[in-house]
Amino acid sequence: MILTRRETLLGGAAGAALVASPALAAAPLASKRPPVTERLFTSRAVEREIVHVSAKIGDPKLRWMFANCYPNTLDTTVRMSTVDGAPDAFVITGDIPCLWLRDSSAQLAPYLHLVRDDPALRTLFHGLIARQARSILIDPYANAFMQDPSARTNLGWAKDDKTEMKPGVAERKWEIDSLCYPMRLAHDYWQTTRDPAPFDARWAAAARLSIATFREQQRKDGPGPYRFLRESDRNTETQPLDGYGNPSRPVGLIHCGFRPSDDACLYPYLIPANLFAVSALRELAVVAQGARGDAALAQDATALAAEVEQALLEHGRMRLRDGREVWAYEVDGFGNAIFMDDANVPSLSGLAYLGCVAQSDPLWQRTQAAAWGPDNPYFFKGKAGEGIGGPHAGLRQIWPMSLIVRALSSDDPAVIRACLKTLRETDADTGFIHETFDQDDARKFTRPWFAWANGLFGELIVRLANTRPALLEGTL
Repeated sequence: MILTRRETLLGGAAGAALVASPALAAAPLASKRPPVTERLFTSRAVEREIVHVSAKIGDPKLRWMFANCYPNTLDTTVRMSTVDGAPDAFVITGDIPCLWLRDSSAQLAPYLHLVRDDPALRTLFHGLIARQARSILIDPYANAFMQDPSARTNLGWAKDDKTEMKPGVAERKWEIDSLCYPMRLAHDYWQTTRDPAPFDARWAAAARLSIATFREQQRKDGPGPYRFLRESDRNTETQPLDGYGNPSRPVGLIHCGFRPSDDACLYPYLIPANLFAVSALRELAVVAQGARGDAALAQDATALAAEVEQALLEHGRMRLRDGREVWAYEVDGFGNAIFMDDANVPSLSGLAYLGCVAQSDPLWQRTQAAAWGPDNPYFFKGKAGEGIGGPHAGLRQIWPMSLIVRALSSDDPAVIRACLKTLRETDADTGFIHETFDQDDARKFTRPWFAWANGLFGELIVRLANTRPALLEGTL
């Protein structure tokens, strides 16, 4: 029997119950990190940061969780090697042994502020930027890749997909953010270090291909080459209309196949992803000009960003039933729109965190408030907590990621403390952040090893330690 991705993550059997943690009378607060000799990558700067930040956390369990989660990507997911004498970093998501362009970028982001102080960490960033460029050049429409670029996918749910599966590709779901995140990683590394070394001709070729792919999926001259079909009993796993997706009218927005949750779009213009593309393209232009002196590449990225931004202003908003104007989640260019939010970033709730909008922007504030409440069909509230989920794990399943992003996007101490308290109380005494937990019983959860969520939690704690240390004092 071939298992789907969701079934694999839920324990390997169709219709299986959510993973339930062992009942623990009290968390022993012993480190959940691998032994030092089994850690895949060690950064002295990160180890110093763990000690420095932990000293500011008054709550024992929150301090324990931070020390487990913050280094989780380095401890468990990094595979370092060399390619043609240069660093290569293959960063898996956790319990799936493949590299997602989105996840790998987000997994390293919490360490970026330390890269100047640690040559090994800088090598890791070099390696991932290079690996991502090579992956994009294999197939810019793919979201996930194999460590061996000559290998066929080993993901059971992807082996029979009806799409152009090239060697090296693990899964081929077209997601705008898959190309945005490498642009963001490159920009933030450049801004932090002013190190031009990773931005070679291969990186520039991948950047040009990314822009060309975005333009191709504006679909001004037809649907383009991408199509995707998967046999599944879930409509979120495939694309309608012979694999090309639901219709969209060419308006300058970028047509998207799948959301950052890896679930299929309903209307093909995913607004959070298009907003992220605007920001990422402008950041790409900064790197192209600053690190390479490539004015043509910078101009191409800037021009596309301006075009998509104008289309967003014309087509990306909608009104709720009470008349409030908000960003839509998805539109089709014909005037149809849906409002919802999904915990995976880019999301409507995560736009300020990503820097796509100002945190004080009234349109975003209205949108975020609506997403965190009954206007969003994927907002859940129960005995264990409240938060945003999405179709991927089903109803009643809250993603801790939504709580972390809410805290990262808020200036309200009460909101931040409430998020921290829920995060602390919904780990099922494992010491880690999971993909989802049941709204009424946090002992039922998905993905015990999810490095992106662990790192995002670490990022939140580090930011609070640096900007709002009083919120970490005492117990919650």
